[in-house]
Amino acid sequence: MLLTAVLLCLVTAVTSSPHADFIEDLYRDSKFSARISDNILEDASLDVPDLVRKYRYPLEEHFVRTEDGYILGVHRIPHGRDRNNVPGSRPIVFVMHGLFSSSADWVLAGPGCGFAYILAEEGFDVWLGNARGNYYSRRHERLNPDAILSTAFWQFSWDEIGNKDLPAMIDYALAHTGRDRLHYIGHSQGTTSFFVMGSLRPDYNQKIISMHAFAPVAYMAHNQNLLLKVLSRYADNIEFALSLIGVGEFFPNNNVMTWAGQALCMDEVTFQPLCSNILFLMGGWSECQHNATLFPIKLGHTPAGAASRQLVHYAQGISGKEFRRYNHGSWLANRRAYGSINPPRYDLSRITTPVFLHYSDSDPLAHVNDVDRLFRELGRPVGKFRVPLATFSHIDFMWGVSAKELLYMRTINLIRSMDVNGFVDEKDLTDE
Repeated sequence: MLLTAVLLCLVTAVTSSPHADFIEDLYRDSKFSARISDNILEDASLDVPDLVRKYRYPLEEHFVRTEDGYILGVHRIPHGRDRNNVPGSRPIVFVMHGLFSSSADWVLAGPGCGFAYILAEEGFDVWLGNARGNYYSRRHERLNPDAILSTAFWQFSWDEIGNKDLPAMIDYALAHTGRDRLHYIGHSQGTTSFFVMGSLRPDYNQKIISMHAFAPVAYMAHNQNLLLKVLSRYADNIEFALSLIGVGEFFPNNNVMTWAGQALCMDEVTFQPLCSNILFLMGGWSECQHNATLFPIKLGHTPAGAASRQLVHYAQGISGKEFRRYNHGSWLANRRAYGSINPPRYDLSRITTPVFLHYSDSDPLAHVNDVDRLFRELGRPVGKFRVPLATFSHIDFMWGVSAKELLYMRTINLIRSMDVNGFVDEKDLTDE
């Protein structure tokens, strides 16, 4: 499907990402050139703005400053290409990525599959956020993310993303379009940060028409992710140990992962099944929803970087079985930050935005029991919607082969119902 879409599209002039020379050298290597699709290779090498423009969609790149000096890259697709393609005012849908991810997650599968393209074709003004520290948000007014033996840039978790990044990006999108409210869709950490915002900045509930949580993560007492389970045993020591050697970032976007996508994970390469198994180990086993052909594109864009404190904060939630603010490791530091010895719990009852939880039975990071607890404590939960496929897992909310039919169109129908009625008709509440 992706190859057909590429051949049908008029390719415009594009600018390569910083990894383009590396990828092109690999392509010229006769050892690999016979096995690499020129189209897959190109999509792996393009940044989001040029990738979207390649498929003839409109793309705007905006830069948003937070109150503490971070500069965030935000990508906007204001209308569709084939349908709803006349410029004009439209309902805003703001989409926020998960941990180690970026706005690329919503477009890399290509037109007809990528969620951002689907939303644009369905008549929405699509804004794609990027959290501080990822590939598109590695700038600050004073701090250097690449400073040697200094982690000052990386002193944040998803607490700051929810408390500062989301409000800044939402305010910018509303001011730029002249609208008062928007719809929010988040995946994984994109849901966590929203719950942080709604708890700490409850005034923002009035700016959100509806919130759709894909693989919602707040409580993690039943987490089955191997990496986070291991980290949770050492949650109190990890960040300190890394800071001693000047490491503040986890899994940056770099040439190693790009090379792995090209050399190890391509179709017909012996190691591709191993690549798939590693992906399943981290995000849940879902072979029927996995498109291995897109590995080079996925690894060209993901991981996109995150602060080590983001992982540590999740690890603290697993070990403590609560949804609390970041534990700075000493009563003095916590007292300075929060006015209390222990980090306070996020008060989920303060979230009065209508919240729709979209979950799956096989998600190792958003376990059904934890989703149930979240639903009970939210201030205005509307419904829980189980994806009707037993093997649908965490990463399938972004890249699942059947995500459009199983998840995206249902979400779009719920958004439309909220736009038209201000509430969801009972006929739309077909799940729990």
